[in-house]
Amino acid sequence: MLHIENISKTFFPGTINEKRALQHLSLHLKHGDFVTVIGGNGAGKSTMLNAVAGVFPIDSGKIIIDGEDLTKQAEHKRAKHIGRVFQDPMLGTAAGMMIEENLAIASRRGKTPGLGWSFSDAQHDQFVELLKELDLGLENRMTAKVGLLSGGQRQALTLLMATLKKPKLLLLDEHTAALDPKTAEKVLTLTDKIVSRDKLTTLMITHNMRDALRFGNRLIMLHNGRVIIDVEGEEKANLEIPDLLRMFEKASGDVMANDRMLLG
Repeated sequence: MLHIENISKTFFPGTINEKRALQHLSLHLKHGDFVTVIGGNGAGKSTMLNAVAGVFPIDSGKIIIDGEDLTKQAEHKRAKHIGRVFQDPMLGTAAGMMIEENLAIASRRGKTPGLGWSFSDAQHDQFVELLKELDLGLENRMTAKVGLLSGGQRQALTLLMATLKKPKLLLLDEHTAALDPKTAEKVLTLTDKIVSRDKLTTLMITHNMRDALRFGNRLIMLHNGRVIIDVEGEEKANLEIPDLLRMFEKASGDVMANDRMLLG
């Protein structure tokens, strides 16, 4: 479904700040794969997601989604295929608009914009039912401005908006990192429910090894812009954190020194 073929990206080439962020990285996802992505700081995790989303052009390689080569396609054109949730809860929603208006905009993703964007009673009822699933009481605050919501409420709403039209690919970039532990757990549980129910092909970056092992059917680890560990199914289900650390040391010849990942 997603084919990342031998992609490379170097920032500031030929300068003292040159950074080889991705080095001949390849990754193939089947339809419905829920892949957790881990790695130390600077491993290339967010760069890989941004490359897939079209935030910047890659230097070489190909990115194919559902048989369509999107390598040279602009970010806004790829958006109809991709749902995204960022680390910052302030991104992904329009703070000055009502909850209902944000959902109405999300429901029109991929459609040609018109002069008006009113929604029907049926859509209103659909939004109410979807918000009930969040169990945050937002179904009773449809006319509230999104900017008045807490970070956890906004992130849950952003997740709902990103998956409303069932994207071909869902990209989650440490989407619970800025939340308190209780709220983060709620958003992760909701993520798992939506991804499983709608069989969404998903890449989820996390700094938390426990979450990487708990969620998804597949786990990959990046190091120096390459995939160095790729486990799935029963092999992944049987892994524990010490196993991952040993695999990392064997594959990279290095020692995992990111406390944020170990303590998560």
